[in-house]
Amino acid sequence: MKTLIGGAVASVLGLIGLAIWFKAFLQLLAGAIPVSLLLGGGLALYLGFDELKDTWKKDDTSVAETGDANDTEQYKKEIEDLKKEIDDLKAEKA
Repeated sequence: MKTLIGGAVASVLGLIGLAIWFKAFLQLLAGAIPVSLLLGGGLALYLGFDELKDTWKKDDTSVAETGDANDTEQYKKEIEDLKKEIDDLKAEKA
């Protein structure tokens, strides 16, 4: 209940203050809007550039992944050859 009464009092005082100092409010608003636009635009540029860099990294990894598939097959073949060689050595020893 205290919060409701406090909020109502603050709203009334804010409305009265806005009516009394309306010209100062408009002057403050006129100064705050360009700064807000400048900061918002800078943030949007930064986020857009960051997203663009992420897409570049995805493209680089997709090219690298195609090479990895060939390497994987080569390693599997090499492992199989080594297993055969170990089995042959075990057979000769026995």
